[in-house]
Formats: sequence, structure tokens, C-alpha cells
Amino acid sequence: MLEAAWWGFVGGVSLLLGALVGAFLPVPRRVIGVVMAFGAGVLVSAVAFELTEEAYRVAGGPTAALGLVAGSLAFFAGDWAIDRRGGHRRKSPVHGGIRRDRAGDGATTPADAAGGAGGAGAGAASSALALVLGALLDGIPESAAIGISLLGGDGVGVAMVAAVFLSNVPESMSATTGLRASGRSTPWILGLWTSVVVASLLAAVAGYALLGEASGATVGVIQTFAAGAILTMLADTMVPEATEHAGRVVGLFTVLGFAVAFLLGAAG
Repeated sequence: MLEAAWWGFVGGVSLLLGALVGAFLPVPRRVIGVVMAFGAGVLVSAVAFELTEEAYRVAGGPTAALGLVAGSLAFFAGDWAIDRRGGHRRKSPVHGGIRRDRAGDGATTPADAAGGAGGAGAGAASSALALVLGALLDGIPESAAIGISLLGGDGVGVAMVAAVFLSNVPESMSATTGLRASGRSTPWILGLWTSVVVASLLAAVAGYALLGEASGATVGVIQTFAAGAILTMLADTMVPEATEHAGRVVGLFTVLGFAVAFLLGAAG
């Protein structure tokens, strides 16, 4: 269990590293987009080979497919609810923490900024809570996957830890840049990411402790549940932001990240 906690911390602490870079260094948006694309490629590789392939081998195709669909639907529902409460584009280096307008065109009206009839205080509180929940929604499946990778008794999945670590840096760096642009204070931002790191550690421990005696089919469903949630997160939040800020080179850097993670996994 201590090992799971340690590797969950290693995977999650990069959120703080990325947040510190975003808070104190003037990183160009194009660079942020490129790094996000690389991180997305890394996670795609880990999801495919560390989670889905392993679940297919242990639990079979139908079980793996069930987990993927369930994880995707769960993330989609959570993300939809968080977007409606002010967590829209939480990974953006430009729009972090700014509500989507009611017309749906991306502009923020005074009423939107104030949270409607609830006033500015209610709007800010709702948006802050949405951002915290959004960060947790994005990070917990990845960390749980780290804990699950220890269940085989062969040690942690190095590629999975590397994927989470490398993808977390651009996620928090981009979101921190956007949060600062939308008026959040640096202590508030660092507090947000610290809470997510703690939650990541606990998720890794839970993934290991709760499934230690579970059947292969159960572990397979949980593995692919995490995989489906992560893939949906990448498609919904990470890749669109990378493309907006880095343009056509996103595809190249996504493949580069995929290749690096694949080679790490093959070497392990």
C-alpha cells in the first residue's frame, strides 16, 4: 500500500511542477500546446498497452469493451455537469476559470461573470468548485490506474507512471496560465493542485487496496473503466486545447509522445 501511495505521489506531483512553471514563467501558448500534445500521446499509449491490452488478456473482449464504454460515459456525464457550473475549458491557457456564456459563443457576459441572479460571489464560488471538481475528475482515473498496475505483483507499470507524470505537467501548466489570466491568485492555484496531488495519492492507494482480492474480470473492468475515462478526457479537453494553441504540429507531437511511452513500456 505504501508503494502505491509513493507512485501515486510521483505521478501526481508533476501537477505542482507544471503549476509552478505556469505561475512564474512566461511560457508561450504555442509551447503549451505542443507539450499538451506530447502528453496526450503518452497517455494514449499507456491507456492502450498498460490498461486496455492487459484487461483484454485477463478478462476478455466483452469485459474490456464494457469497461471502456462505462468509463467514457461516466467521464462525459461528470464533465458535462462541471462545464455547466463554470469548469468549461479548465485546461485552457486563456480561458481557465471563465464561464461559458449562455449564448454558447465563448464570450463572457457581465451576467455570466456574476453568476446570474446569484451575484458575483455566488458565481465565483460555483466556478471555483467546478474547477476543483474538474481537476479531480481529470486526475483520479490516471492515478487509480497506477495503483491497479501494482496488482500483478511485478512492480509498478513504469510506462503508466511516466505517462501520468509527463501528461500532468502540460495539463496543470496550461490550466494555471489560464487561471491566472482569469484573476485567480497564485496561492489559490497552488492550493488547488496540492489538493489534486493528495487526491491522486489516495486514488492510487484505493486502486491497489480495494482490488487486491478482486477477480480478473473485476480488475479488467476497472482498468478499462479508467482507460475509457482517460481517453474521453483527452478527446474532450486536452487535444482540442493543444490544437487551438499549437496548430497543425499537434499530430506530430502526439505521435512522438505515443512513441516515447510505447518504447518505455516495451523496455520495461
